[in-house]
Amino acid sequence: MTPLILAIPSKGRLQDNALAFLARAGLKVGRPRGGRENRGTISGLPGVEVAFLSASEIARELAEGRAHMGLTGLDLIHETVDDEADRAARLHIITPLGFGPADVVVAVPESWIDVDTMADLADVAERHRARHGTTLRVATKFFNLTRRHFAAHGVEDYRIVESAGATEGAPAAGTADLIVDITTTGATLVANQLKILSDDPILTSEASFVLSRRAAWSPDLIALAVTITDRICAELRAGDIMELRARVPNPDTALAEAKSRFSARAPFGTTTTPLSLHVASNRASECAAWLRLIGAETVVVHQVAGVYEPNPLTQKLIAALKSA
Repeated sequence: MTPLILAIPSKGRLQDNALAFLARAGLKVGRPRGGRENRGTISGLPGVEVAFLSASEIARELAEGRAHMGLTGLDLIHETVDDEADRAARLHIITPLGFGPADVVVAVPESWIDVDTMADLADVAERHRARHGTTLRVATKFFNLTRRHFAAHGVEDYRIVESAGATEGAPAAGTADLIVDITTTGATLVANQLKILSDDPILTSEASFVLSRRAAWSPDLIALAVTITDRICAELRAGDIMELRARVPNPDTALAEAKSRFSARAPFGTTTTPLSLHVASNRASECAAWLRLIGAETVVVHQVAGVYEPNPLTQKLIAALKSA
């Protein structure tokens, strides 16, 4: 059988987070030939081949249909396939994964005291051309996102300078006047005497689980994709859930009140003995104290490892493949 190609980042913090997340979801990635091998496997899923690629390569491979599924940044998905309709035809964003948050932003030198917004930048760019006969230089790796954002704000007098290294250092080095870059905290920009414009970010990004609608899909591969998606969904659901178990008088009444008080739910759909509740992590202590008040001698609290049940992510995945 042709394997399902699952692409994950080949290095850095994004790879570390991806591998840890997949392991928690029961999708432990192995490298039979060692850490330098760019192919891997998933324990218990022999039909899956893991491809270790750079985050930008993952976006390209998914867009071209050479990988079936992958984990990469939303910023790279939007940069690789800039047109919204084309992106929807090629790719299906299954779900954000809750790690790797970052913003794509426009940053200018702190010394540009009169530039705080894109409207200010448009004025400065026009004056710069009139005064110097040249356009502002924008250092970035995000060509498509930059062009779209600048066009939307009426900024025309600029040219893009490809950033081969650390983008934030370009203005200080004299190779660019301003930058478009991705940042998590903004600390590196501040360290380079840059400030982020006060408009909304170009894009708010995070690591996302993505499916290629252009890949060759067979019924067996779709079944594998559903299995992987179910496990990922189970991990996402479990992350913020605690399970509380206790013996209480009148469990039916207790369940109804717990639903009202704590938005709790019975994981098995009905009242059980002992009473079992799933509650948001930040309400678990409060719910446990309440169970003690209504008669429970002992309340056992567990971190939920996974919640496997029908989920909308799988249904959307199947619908996306049917309409591909």
